[in-house]
This record gives sequence, structure tokens and C-alpha cells, in this order.
Amino acid sequence: MSPLSRREFVAAGVAAGAGLVIGFYLPHKSGSPEQSFSPNAYLRITPDNIVTIVVARSEMGQGVRTALPMILAEELEADWKQIEIEQAGASTLYGDQTTGGSASIRTTWDPMRKAGASAREMLISAGALTWNVPRSTCTAENGHIKHASTNRSLTYGELASKAATLPIPTDVTLKQSKDYKIVGQRLPRVDSPAKVKGDAIFGIDFRVPDMKFAVLSRCPTIGGKVSAFDDKESRKISGVSYVGKIGDSAVAVVADSVWSAMEGRRVLNVTWDEGANKDLNTAAVMASLKAASKKPANLFLAGDPAKASGKKISAEYTLPFMAHAAMEPGNCTAHYQGTKCELWAPTQVPQDCRDSVATAIGLDPDQVKVNVTLMGGGFGRRLEHDYAVEAALVSKAISAPVKVIWTREDDMRFSTYRPASLHQLSATLDGSGMPVALTHRLIAPSISGQKGQPTPNGVDPDLPDEAGPVYGIPNYSVDYVMAETPVPLGWMRSVYALQAAFALESFIDELAVAANKDPLQYRLKLLAKDQDLTYFTTTWHTARMRAVLQLAAEKSGWDKPLPAGHYRGVACFGCFASYMAEVVEITMEKDEPRVHRVVAVVDCGQVVNPAILEQQIQGGIVYGLGNALRAKITIEKGRVVQGNFDDYAPLRMEETPAVEVYAVPSAEVPTGIGEPSVPPVAPALCNAIYAATKKRIRALPILG
Repeated sequence: MSPLSRREFVAAGVAAGAGLVIGFYLPHKSGSPEQSFSPNAYLRITPDNIVTIVVARSEMGQGVRTALPMILAEELEADWKQIEIEQAGASTLYGDQTTGGSASIRTTWDPMRKAGASAREMLISAGALTWNVPRSTCTAENGHIKHASTNRSLTYGELASKAATLPIPTDVTLKQSKDYKIVGQRLPRVDSPAKVKGDAIFGIDFRVPDMKFAVLSRCPTIGGKVSAFDDKESRKISGVSYVGKIGDSAVAVVADSVWSAMEGRRVLNVTWDEGANKDLNTAAVMASLKAASKKPANLFLAGDPAKASGKKISAEYTLPFMAHAAMEPGNCTAHYQGTKCELWAPTQVPQDCRDSVATAIGLDPDQVKVNVTLMGGGFGRRLEHDYAVEAALVSKAISAPVKVIWTREDDMRFSTYRPASLHQLSATLDGSGMPVALTHRLIAPSISGQKGQPTPNGVDPDLPDEAGPVYGIPNYSVDYVMAETPVPLGWMRSVYALQAAFALESFIDELAVAANKDPLQYRLKLLAKDQDLTYFTTTWHTARMRAVLQLAAEKSGWDKPLPAGHYRGVACFGCFASYMAEVVEITMEKDEPRVHRVVAVVDCGQVVNPAILEQQIQGGIVYGLGNALRAKITIEKGRVVQGNFDDYAPLRMEETPAVEVYAVPSAEVPTGIGEPSVPPVAPALCNAIYAATKKRIRALPILG
């Protein structure tokens, strides 16, 4: 076998379709023999054989610091044991870094694969050049480039400097799912050991030398402002070093410890201008939704429900405001230094944090550095950046590093909230009890609209992916009426899908009862025909949802009798491009449901890590059960009533059911998984309660 010249090597590479070396070969750069290999923003390989994968999404318990590197490592043909993970801060290198909308895997699947494949191909080329052999005789395997005929092998680190001199390929061949060695494996999460040992640094744990601590006194009335304040008593508290107004609606108390800052706030005397919302209450909000329901609706229409004839059935469902209630309350550390500011923030939106802080303190965005810490839950609350802006403003005011901490009560009462909503559904059934028409009118304030974002044709932009059903009903309309509310709104895990699924899947159960049919078989009949259904801009495939329901029926033993006193309900829903079905099994104890078992089945395309998939779905179901049973934010005299986990109680350990998770095998592109398990929980539970009691629940929370 004769070695190739450089010109022949280039020609061979192009002919083989590698797309690696196009037009010329770049020799080693002089003076940099220890050059690291960093072909893209996601990967760095140093000559000492350290392989670092950069994660541009935020870790809030969903496992992205493990799953995303797995995708790149798969195409790189890396040795997973050698991988180190680095968290990216706010940067222009990665596009939109928002962690939300169950988008981390589905939006970075291709970029991470291509990043790994490009590096792999460059390393193969580097190995061939090093040995002066045809490129086709070299392969990448487990962190090494190997030459088959001579059994030679070089580590990626040994080839890093040479690979760094090669042009980056513009077109690479990606692996097929049948060849995966890392993707699809139940690899342990890389962040678990540090969390178990207590070494992991969350935002609330972070410290810098000479750091102060701050808590803020905020106007308890929605939209209220500071009128005046007297800090005489606050300054008597040992350790308090600063008391000052921050913005229009808060006063900061800064001290050497959190306790001193809290004590300083406790004795602070603030006079509030309560503003226009001082008499606002929940009853008025819900009445406004009812009034808005009579307005013309912005809708999606398939067929003409008004012309359908048959038996008419209608129902109305309501859902309350809800809080995110993450275990780690709001916090951020900031260090303002005149011409620059550095943040350490548990944020889902590092770029938004950077930009908002820059505006607030009068700097350019490139003068603000955002370091992303671990989050003790996010659920959408960390899509806001109020806590980061507060920290930067306080740091600027005191010219020192400071950590702003929200107490649990702060986090509950001064948050943004999942909007309350009203749902009016009506259906027309044919002689066999199947719907020939269905209308779902959803009346709710728009989160995007309140934040000043575009709402084309009066439709909230999140609705297309979160409110379209997967049933092929001939005449179907989704009506949306945008209501208004002064209550601050925010995106919460599964957003409008949670609301739409509760109403729709409860109503489908009502239709099954009216038709005297088994509720699971009723859904399967609705899905019996293979159809591609386009609602707004989202296309759903009935065959995929049907397969999910069928597997749920099999795994739950739907056709087998239950123990005496046990009942079950089913619901399915599609959101964030994934298909989800859940069967909930309960008993009734003192007129309250006790959930014993949940069987959850998902089709989310290619599964990257089955263990993380299970954790995400189990966590989503526990979160959804807590929301369905007890979660409710109420407003009285313009103030949020709930303040802590005594009156906004999460699911307790002894209440948590066994949750079985199954995925439909698929090689399709991965879709969302962080949120799709949440929407079906409430309707499946309420449908189980109906099976037990014959009482239909049309308003959440179940326990009031």
C-alpha cells in the first residue's frame, strides 16, 4: 500500500464524500506545537487528551449536562469516560440559549451531532496524514484513530495539534441509529455524584470574597410602588450596611449575612402606593374571563362544526393561577465594577439576563458576563430575569459583590404565574356516539401579549404547539379569546398544554360516557384512521398517538380487572412534538383520591438516555399530580394569598405513586420530553375519580 501525497490525499477525501479537506491542506502553524483542537464552540480536545464538551443549555434537573454531551460524543466516537463537561455562559456562539419549551434536545440534536462528526472526520484525516496512509484505511473508535492494516493507534489528544490545522468540513456523514454506542444507553448523569455528596454549586450556594447579602421589601400589592421608607430601625441591626430604593417598587436591605438582611427588612418601615389593583381579587379575574368569552374568537377551523347534526353535549372547565414553586427560591450574585458586571445566575435565559442587566445598569451587553449555575428547579420561572436585574442594581448601589436572595414567601408572592383560564367545549355526536364536530374555546390572558411580544392575529404564539388535538374529528375548531389581567404572567411547565389537555381530555371522557363506551377504546376509535392533522403550524400523526395509547393499555393491564376499590382513568395529549398517554389508578379514601400507580407511555422519537427519560417523566407526573390536587394562587385585595408550602403544598413522599415509564421504540428525530408528561396527569386523574364516584370534576385543583 503506497502512501498518498498531500494532493492525492485531498482528492481521495473529496471522492470518498468526506467533505473534509476542500481545495488545500494547511500545514502545522509554526510556534504552536501544543495547539488544542477546537473545531466548533461545543468541543475542545487538548494534547493531554482531555476532551471537553460545552453545554449551552441550563441544567435545572432535567439532565442536559449528560444528554447533550452524549449526542456529540456519539458522533465523535469518543471514550465517554474521558469526557469533561463545561457549562456555557451567555454567548453569541450557540444561537438562542433559552432552556424551555422542551427544546434542549430537539433543537440541538443536529448541531451537536454535526459538531461531533466534523471533529471525528478531522481527527481521522489527521491520523492518516501522521502515518502518511490512505484516509480510507483509518477509523475512529473509542477516543482513538486506528490504522487497520498496521494495528497502529493514536489518541485524540495526540492528534489534537495536527487536527487543529485542518479545514473544518462543511458536510459530514452522520451515523444511523442502528450504529449508536452511546445514544440510547442508560449512562449515569454526570452531575449526580456532586449533588449526592453536597459538592454541587447551585445559584443559592455561590460565594465570592467580600460578598454581601441582600433581601428586598417589595410592594405586596400587584403593580404597587414605594411611596416612602424609614430605615432607622433597620440600620440598628448588626451587619446591615445599606438600605436603599431599588427601582420603583422595592427597597433593598444589605448586610453581612442573610439573617441580618432579613431582620433589617423585618423592621423596615415602608409606605406603599398600592396603585390601581388594590381591590383586585380572584373572583373578579374569573368573572372577567367569563365576560371575555362572549367576544369574537381567533380560531383554527377544520370543517364547519355549526352545520353538524346529532346529539349536542357541552361542558365548561376552569383552571386557576398557579406558581412554579421550585425548591430553590430566586437568587443571583452580581459584581458591578464600573465598566463591567459579572453575574452568577440560576437562569434559563443567560442571554436575556445579560441584556436586561445591561440595560438596567447602563452597560453594553458585551460588558456583562453571565455565569450559569445549577438550578434547584426552574419550571419556567427562570425564564424571567427580575432577580438578576435586582442583584446588578444592588451591586451597583453598594459598589461591592452581592447576592440577592428571595425567601420562599417572596418567591410565592412576587412571582409570575401560570394564567387562569376558562374552557368552553361542545360536541355533536352521531348515532354511534362518536363526535362529528367539536369546538374548544379557550379564554385566557396571553403570557407573550402581556410581555409585549407579538400575538399574530390575536393568538398567543405558544398555542399552536400546545392546544391542537390529535383526533381526526371531521369538524373541529379551536377558538382562542385573549383576555386581560394585571396579574403578572409567566411560562410554567407545559404552559397552555396543561390547561388545554385538562379540558379536552376530560371532555372526551364525558363523550365516551355519553356513548356508553370504554374511554380508552373510544379514543382508539377516534385515532383508528391514519391521518396527518395540521393544527395551526403543527402537524400531528394519529398513528403515533394510537401506538402510544395501545402500549399504555397493554402495560397498564387495561383489559384486566382491578382489585376491589381501585379505579383508573386515561388521558392522552400531544405537545412539544411528543405523544403521551397516561393511565392513573386510584382508590378513594375519605372522599379524596389516593393515587397508587401511573403508567406513562411516550413517543418522543429517538431516546438519548432512557434513564433520564424516565426521571423526566416521573418528575413531570409528580409535579402534575401536585398541581392537580392542590395548586392554586388566589388574589385578595390585590395581593397573592399563598406564601409557603403550608398553603401551596407539593406532593409529599407518602402520596407519591409508583410511576412506570415506557417509550415507543423510534428512530425519528428526538422531540420534547421535559413537559409532555404533565398535561395528561390531571384529566387522567379526574377521569379515574369519575370512574370511582360518577362525579365529574370540571375545576382544578381537585382538593380546592
